[in-house]
Amino acid sequence: MNFKKLGKTDLKVSTICLGTMTWGEQNNQKEAFEQMDYALESGVNFFDTAEIYPSPCFEKTYGSTEKIIGNWLKERK
Repeated sequence: MNFKKLGKTDLKVSTICLGTMTWGEQNNQKEAFEQMDYALESGVNFFDTAEIYPSPCFEKTYGSTEKIIGNWLKERK
């Protein structure tokens, strides 16, 4: 995996990013966990999120992406 320095920090992020746009709508939490596990095992440490994810944006799923990532981080301390 290739990494790039993030701005003026000492952080290095993978040049490949895992997109999370479908989590909570087209993909459930179990599938998202599997994708994050695989990405991390492959060296990916950069996950793309946005305030409008999942897309399409619905009130019932708004913020699901961040909740799923938070649950994954909590389980993998």
